[in-house]
Amino acid sequence: MFQSKEQFKLIFLQKLQMMYGKRFEDTTVSEQYHALGQLVREQISAQWIETNEKHRTCKRKQVYYLSIEFLLGRMLGNNLLNLGIRDLCEEALREIGISLVELEECEIDAGLGNGGLGRLAACFLDSLASLNLPGHGCGIRYKHGLFDQKIVNGYQVELPEQWLTHGNVWEVRRADEAVDVKFWGEVEAYRENDHLKFRHIGAETITAVPYDMPIIGYKTSTVNTLRLWNAEAAPYPTHKNVLQYKRETEAVSEFLYPDDTNDEGKILRLKQQYFLVAASLRSIINSYRKQYPDLSTLYQYVAIHINDTHPVLAIPELMRILVDEESIPWDEAWEITTKTISYTNHTTLSEALERWPVPIFKPLLPRIFMIVEEINERFCRELWDIYTGEWDHIERMALISHGVIRMAHLAIVGSHSINGVAKIHTEILKHREMNDFYVLFPNRFNNKTNGITHRRWLLKANPQLSTLITDSIGEKWITEPEELRRLEHFADNYSFKEQLMNVKQKRKEILASRIYNQTGLKIDTQSIFDVQVKRLHAYKRQLLNVLHIMHLYNKLKENPNYDIHPRTFIFGAKASPGYHYAKKIIKLINTVADKVNHDPVISNILKVVFIENYRVSIAEEIIPATDVSIQISTASKEASGTGNMKFMMNGALTLGTLDGANIEIGDAVGKENIYTFGLTSDEVLNYYENGGYRSTDYYHHNKPIQMVVDQLVNGFFPKTGTEFELIYDSLLVQNDEFFVLKDLLAYIPIQQEVGRGYGKKSDWYRKSTLNISKSGYFSSDRTIKEYADGIWGLSKVLVK
Repeated sequence: MFQSKEQFKLIFLQKLQMMYGKRFEDTTVSEQYHALGQLVREQISAQWIETNEKHRTCKRKQVYYLSIEFLLGRMLGNNLLNLGIRDLCEEALREIGISLVELEECEIDAGLGNGGLGRLAACFLDSLASLNLPGHGCGIRYKHGLFDQKIVNGYQVELPEQWLTHGNVWEVRRADEAVDVKFWGEVEAYRENDHLKFRHIGAETITAVPYDMPIIGYKTSTVNTLRLWNAEAAPYPTHKNVLQYKRETEAVSEFLYPDDTNDEGKILRLKQQYFLVAASLRSIINSYRKQYPDLSTLYQYVAIHINDTHPVLAIPELMRILVDEESIPWDEAWEITTKTISYTNHTTLSEALERWPVPIFKPLLPRIFMIVEEINERFCRELWDIYTGEWDHIERMALISHGVIRMAHLAIVGSHSINGVAKIHTEILKHREMNDFYVLFPNRFNNKTNGITHRRWLLKANPQLSTLITDSIGEKWITEPEELRRLEHFADNYSFKEQLMNVKQKRKEILASRIYNQTGLKIDTQSIFDVQVKRLHAYKRQLLNVLHIMHLYNKLKENPNYDIHPRTFIFGAKASPGYHYAKKIIKLINTVADKVNHDPVISNILKVVFIENYRVSIAEEIIPATDVSIQISTASKEASGTGNMKFMMNGALTLGTLDGANIEIGDAVGKENIYTFGLTSDEVLNYYENGGYRSTDYYHHNKPIQMVVDQLVNGFFPKTGTEFELIYDSLLVQNDEFFVLKDLLAYIPIQQEVGRGYGKKSDWYRKSTLNISKSGYFSSDRTIKEYADGIWGLSKVLVK
């Protein structure tokens, strides 16, 4: 690519002048960033073309990963790293007076996701390319993505996210590959050559225009593609109100997760989902057609993976194409479809297992509804043969019931593989949540524990730690993450542990500096950095965390000599705009922070920080600085978690419930190197099924718990009035759905144990070293190999 620093400087300066027509001295940092990004993309374009051509002609199977979210983060630093030219570029830029770090700061995170679901998809794309596997992403090019969060007087305020304001240097618009997607209208049946056929008439057409982004593998020649679809008005719209049509069309790719608390919002979300799958499948089949004569062998060369239930309409859409357009008989088309499509389930939460009311679905997607109805009829006939007379059993499993379409049921019936994302999650799916389907299709269910790309979350995010690791065990771990296990031999090495402690201290100082610059709050870098950063949801129990902080405050007010190691509690989270309860918890965290941080005595021991607008680039600063990783979801609720893996990989110790991948982290590191507490999944599920939990028992019989709960409503927080009544009622009146009060009893002593453990620095960093050494298993490289071998049937394709 670039043979020397001098060559790079020459090409870069030429590029900068050509793009902006001004002297280098007069260019802005933003212009320099765009010039560098454009230059890098152009440099890899030949390899991108070569990869696409190789995949087109090699007759090997390819996977297309359909996801409503791709939480990419910043691309510049990651691309330079994967190309192996970051150090060269950084040195060359420094010699001409440019800071690469400043250029990276110019890049706005592509906010095309909400949390773990979208970040997992991004990690998977990185691993696919790095492992030379032919795999591509298909998503939506949201104009605004997830909202930008501002905290005003402690409240979350949502602002439109503006990642495309200055364009996206990494994307290429492919207008020649645009496709049409049809909504509304009617279906007309007719006969042709004695076959019943269907045509969609009077439809409203939206044009889906693809924008392709290169996904660069780590030091490989493979450059895969993330294709994001933009919704645009068709050239010749039939809608009588052109302006209204244009507005409604552009809304399809305007926002990630529009508010669906009303019918208009529901229709828009359903439109987005069909738009994604219809455009993607048309593109996939157009590409397939260039090599193969018919679709009867589609599943031999194409794997389509649906990431959670959002892209499940890929199943009836593929059936529509096979039956209506290709005239393939239903049974053969169904076999092709089920052999082509696989499904990952990411949740046991009923609200996330999407259901669409028939009165909304049917008019918007008339032919798709007919196909779903036919799938349901045929499936229910099969069930009748197995469970004759068991109407309740059949009703439980039906795809359509009581006027609602159950998308998870459609996903299971129409896929050849259904996987959970952690061992316990998969077991809960098989034996509880989806047991009826597991009994019917036992061979379809399997587990693929999530992973993270260690190249971004360790090599890029924490260069100080990466250097220490490479100096100790060599650089093989970068391409073979299981090699990190060799660090186990350094767990009792005094010199290594001292260097590890120095690395952690350096990262804490970097984060403390950012917090001070943004908030004016000075934090003690010798304190324990106790961190909970993730999506704000009741089951993730940020509330449990903040009630514990209130308890510590009370203890210190009662006894200023209370023995506690200084703590800095760091939160970062966004609550969905319509999720009123979650937004109240954000307000509570900030209210507690205000009280603690302004107390002249307590603030020397405790600090509480809420970092606004949490996103990938901020996570890359927070995670390396963390001492204690808070993973305290109600057991059985978190499918896996991936934040827990990122913290572990950076040497933080996990404090968590026996939930999701926490269990597998504990199995890997040993129970003495992780802090676990609280109810188990079986205990939680038993309460849900059989009752027996009374939150008021814990309130009335434990004074510390009673005290913090009462402080929500008794004026302890000045000028809040009834602000936190909703939270108070959730705990006592609504019987504490997520068992916060019961687990608070166990959380208080385990946090005391953490404090004592941190005081024994040699032993703490021994545990930290062992956590890093066992984290290689949680690389997405391992996960993707398991998908490639066990579900998709992929093999490597080496590009010249």
